[in-house]
Amino acid sequence: MNALLFGPAGIPLSANNRSSVEGIKRVKELGLGCMELEFVRGVRMTKPAAMLVGEARKKHGIELTAHGPYYINLNSDDKTKRAASRTRILQTARIGWLCGASSITFHAAYYIGQNQKKVYDVVKRELKEIIKTLNNESNKIWIRPELTGKPTQFGDLNELIMLSQELDQVMPCVDYAHYHARYNGKYNNYKDFADLLKQIEKGLGKKALENVHIHISGIQYSSKGERNHLNLKNSDMNYQELVKAWKDYKIKGVVISESPNLEGDAILLKQIYET
Repeated sequence: MNALLFGPAGIPLSANNRSSVEGIKRVKELGLGCMELEFVRGVRMTKPAAMLVGEARKKHGIELTAHGPYYINLNSDDKTKRAASRTRILQTARIGWLCGASSITFHAAYYIGQNQKKVYDVVKRELKEIIKTLNNESNKIWIRPELTGKPTQFGDLNELIMLSQELDQVMPCVDYAHYHARYNGKYNNYKDFADLLKQIEKGLGKKALENVHIHISGIQYSSKGERNHLNLKNSDMNYQELVKAWKDYKIKGVVISESPNLEGDAILLKQIYET
């Protein structure tokens, strides 16, 4: 990707109707560059609808990503639930690919009181099977486990970098609000933001900073991690210094606003970035 693009997590609140096609059109009208398709309650988009979304994406020049369902736990003790989790990720990847999305993200697993290394090995094995299936279908969409907002959830930065080193077609989705909340308010200044980018570059190379998938919002949190998302201006998120780090490190890719005001904070970040 040749630029850093900004956009909302889902159809903009100001869209005339709640279709993804209209959402893409509205993103373009707002001067934004990307949009995330939200399948968090399940992948219910049909293949014909996905083809129409793909046509709208091409027409308006908007980059797409997709968020998989919340009901995913690749480390479940129940084999049926693990299989259902794999299916939900595959459904997201297949519909996302038809829409022309460049990557998908999801919350991969919970530790459920188990050894962190053991959980890592389980998640790696499950993702390896998913990628094998997608390769057999010639589906090259990026699979991006998300940096999660609670210490009970699989997905700290080191785990995501390791997975990306060991598996093809896997890269991190860095959620800065989750990063801030996971450690009860840490990692919220320029040095912290720069150090995160340095870790990614050290582990995955410069190319990883030229192909980012980022989530950002304000966030309320406690010692147990994230509680709920907030608008940036109503939070303690040091977003001005965060944008400066993005600018200084010349990252490229997509920044998805998950704030309650969706496109409002996407526009705010884009304006700061450009000035």
